[in-house]
Amino acid sequence: MKRRVAFSGLATLGVVALLAACAPAPTDEGTAGGGAESDYLPCIVSDFGGFDDKSFNQSSFEGITKASDELGIEFQQAESKSEDQYGPNVSSMVDQGCDFVLTVGFALSNATRDAAQAAPDTNFALIDSALSNDDFSPLTLDNVKPVLYDTAQAAFLAGYLAAGTTKTGVVGTYGGLQFPSVTIFMDGFVDGVAYHNEKKGTDVTVSGWDKATQTGLFAGGFDDINQGKALSTTLIDAGADIILPVAGPLFQGTAQAIQDSGKDVAIIGVDSDLFETTPEFASLYLTSVLKQMTDATEQIILDDAEGDFSSTPYVGTLENEGVDIAPLHDWESKVDPAVMTEIEAIKADIISGALKVESPATPK
Repeated sequence: MKRRVAFSGLATLGVVALLAACAPAPTDEGTAGGGAESDYLPCIVSDFGGFDDKSFNQSSFEGITKASDELGIEFQQAESKSEDQYGPNVSSMVDQGCDFVLTVGFALSNATRDAAQAAPDTNFALIDSALSNDDFSPLTLDNVKPVLYDTAQAAFLAGYLAAGTTKTGVVGTYGGLQFPSVTIFMDGFVDGVAYHNEKKGTDVTVSGWDKATQTGLFAGGFDDINQGKALSTTLIDAGADIILPVAGPLFQGTAQAIQDSGKDVAIIGVDSDLFETTPEFASLYLTSVLKQMTDATEQIILDDAEGDFSSTPYVGTLENEGVDIAPLHDWESKVDPAVMTEIEAIKADIISGALKVESPATPK
């Protein structure tokens, strides 16, 4: 494995401004822990959501930050501004001597694959995707660890909660792009609503996603807050009083649409607990569907630094606490406690296998 000496100093946060399609040398991160030196260098590449997306890029960034602080080393980063920078950014990390490269998001899967094949002595972890060949057949590489999440399980709980909380009988969802890592949330959410209807005799409908046909509302990306607002307005106009935006930072457009509508509408967040990451909209959050990316990425980096890298995929589930739903926070007084008791029982059934939650995008 390649090694390089890290610089000492205090760790700071920053991002690399990338010009055109070619990334310059990424910003060096200072050494935590009082200036200890190491020859191990981890690195991270974002998708175009950026490291402050209040979502999976930010959670992954926090994971590499925690690992680097614990190891007392620096890390390097490249923040993508557009899709055409993915390949150059990942290659830049290899060129900079990175021992480990964390790539964030389904959209970086091909860039990660190509770089890993070209640099077999560099280890990679890819958030939210497995690898595939150009013909979409599955591919495994000894130096790439897919980091996947069975978020349908947690989204099922959120769907049941939404169905048990809605006043209008309509809930809604939309995605950024139709990636498996997006639709898996939407599938679980729809199934959770359907389960509540089956068990409770309700008739709650979901606007924005049809699991059977795999069709629904998508923003066309993860960077246009106004598009998130427009889609959310459409859902609110259709009667939805709870909305699950699976679109990174576009939930902020959902919050704006709710505020403009003057209606009592709640948001279910994804990836991180939005109550903690974006508290300016705290009163709007019913819960969030969590992917514990910070803990997973931290541990993967610590393992790699110790020479314990494994290409075996990590799959976050309710059982291993890789996925879950967040506390109700300000909505606790508005939700029937019986619903939460039922959700705990459902969670136990999913963990035991008594209740199967499946999506076409479920990690295999």
